[in-house]
Amino acid sequence: MSVAVLGAGAFGTALAVALARGDQKVALWARDPAQARAMASSRQNAARLAGVTLPPGVTPTADLAQAARADVLLLAVPMQALAAFLAQDSALWTGKPLVACCKGVDLGSGLGPAGVIAARAPGAIPALLSGPSFAVDIAAGLPTALTLAVADETAARLLQSRLSTPVLRLYRSADLAGVELGGALKNVIAIACGMTIGAGLGESARAALLTRGHAEMLRLALARGARRETLAGLSGLGDLVLTCTSEKSRNFAYGLRLGRAGQADVTATTEGIATARAVDTLAGRDGVDMPITHAIAAVLNGRASVAEAAEALLARPLRPE
Repeated sequence: MSVAVLGAGAFGTALAVALARGDQKVALWARDPAQARAMASSRQNAARLAGVTLPPGVTPTADLAQAARADVLLLAVPMQALAAFLAQDSALWTGKPLVACCKGVDLGSGLGPAGVIAARAPGAIPALLSGPSFAVDIAAGLPTALTLAVADETAARLLQSRLSTPVLRLYRSADLAGVELGGALKNVIAIACGMTIGAGLGESARAALLTRGHAEMLRLALARGARRETLAGLSGLGDLVLTCTSEKSRNFAYGLRLGRAGQADVTATTEGIATARAVDTLAGRDGVDMPITHAIAAVLNGRASVAEAAEALLARPLRPE
């Protein structure tokens, strides 16, 4: 079974490296032909994952049709670009497992990655890869455990076997909704935790936000048909803890800059920004109480300062846990 990673950012490149180290040949598709040529020549992706050598089994290419001939396609494109990417040529995806490696909620449709795949590539098999992981750790060959969500058990077992390596361990789940929402919502809470530390509110405040943020994630996930245990697993609590406690997290780092300066430029793909806005709308429509997400959306949309958002959260009525 051949594999292609579509998207040569840091995470896509890291996945290609990890799979190729497992004696697998992997096509790594880059949108920019110049980037593909540079990777093929230098055997590095210097702009996105500096210092990591591409194993011989990785073949960089800018030919999407050629890369999409692989049996399994890992979609490592940004969440907000996924729908347009899949709309390019539906014939490329028919009958293929499409494993989304992005996290978030599409601003246009309110769908997560599996939902976007189902809508834009109805002939494909939607799958998700999510959980606590940083590209640099995966590329370095450090032990990592992720959740692989696929509705069909036979397909799940086959993909689990093919995409696992001695140090990249995949656990199966049939709960696509839970894995989608865990991966998306934790980025919003990571921005909140970054803001908390950046504003000097302390570690205790971060712990409170992380904990109450998980409760908030669970409320929306259950309302949308997810399983409680999924949000307690790798793609929920596991990913939440990682992204809320490390500056390697783009979302936490963005929140950190916001907390310190009151504003911050977006210097990398920060999926939590769009996700906060989309989920705030979804929660309001579904009647789900998500005060942290609402506060973050208010800051991102310029309706509140970091200090005002913190004050609003602290002023909420006292209640049982």
